[in-house]
Amino acid sequence: MHVDAVQLPMTSLSDDVATVNRALALEDGPVLLVGHSYGGEVITEAGNDPNVAGLVFVAAYALDEGESAVSLASANPTPIVSEIRVDSLGLLRLTFTTSKKRSWQQPKGPWSATAFGAPIANPAWKCKPTWFVVAKNDRVISPSLEEMGARRMNATTIAIPTSHVPMLAEPHRVAAFIEEAAERSCKN
Repeated sequence: MHVDAVQLPMTSLSDDVATVNRALALEDGPVLLVGHSYGGEVITEAGNDPNVAGLVFVAAYALDEGESAVSLASANPTPIVSEIRVDSLGLLRLTFTTSKKRSWQQPKGPWSATAFGAPIANPAWKCKPTWFVVAKNDRVISPSLEEMGARRMNATTIAIPTSHVPMLAEPHRVAAFIEEAAERSCKN
């Protein structure tokens, strides 16, 4: 199995999808896209590439047509989401108190409010097999929102009693789940 981690610019949803599409163009076989948090929004749109065999959402936004991460987060607030502010440049930031406590959760670069507010046009999960890791103790994305997304896309799902980063808290379980998804979706 070949693994490639794509660094998203997080400037807009279209820029992020284009970045994933450029990486997909370099692959010569079926691809399983894995997205965490906002990455779920990105793979929902980028997953329409014909080489994408399946999608894995890990404590991620699972959006339908017309929805955005902002619209779902606003309708399903969590303690962390309520601490996010938009600055004068249109970038998202955690409040000082929260960012000081959670400095390890800050992304490595600016987060554009535009990226999180862009609606999905064509959700790939409607025609691709999906898997979902629900983080039962997530304080960034509501676990009930994750469960709802997994249900409506009829995803093969596991629930792990972790925070927003199950891949760090339970790396072996998450890796085994992704490997199973790869075996089931990428057979040729």
